[in-house]
Amino acid sequence: QVQLTESGGGSARSGGSLRLTCVASGSIYRSGFTIDSMGWYRQAPGKERELVAVISYGGHTTYLDSVKGRFTISRGSAQTTVTLQMNNLRPEDTAVYYCNAETTWSTELDSYEHDYWGQGTQVTVSS
Repeated sequence: QVQLTESGGGSARSGGSLRLTCVASGSIYRSGFTIDSMGWYRQAPGKERELVAVISYGGHTTYLDSVKGRFTISRGSAQTTVTLQMNNLRPEDTAVYYCNAETTWSTELDSYEHDYWGQGTQVTVSS
């Protein structure tokens, strides 16, 4: 199994900054196992979960339009951590933020894909 542990949520004023970090642990070093992409999703009360930012194993990034230019996603050199630097925060960024990892485990017989999720961390931005 793979666990994703998030940290760095909290409260900020509008225009402020927060940094979220997610660390993957567990059975991530078994032969044939790869964390293909890591990303951050968020869910505000009464709304559906939405993709905020994602980064592939090769470093390609994708952002939600409303966070472009304000948020930056990055992965550690070991490809097992992902960080979301959030600047110029707005009240509409308030949500529970979830870390996600898309993984593949390839054996001699087959290939298995699986998504893992963190427990979520609250981000609250006040005006």
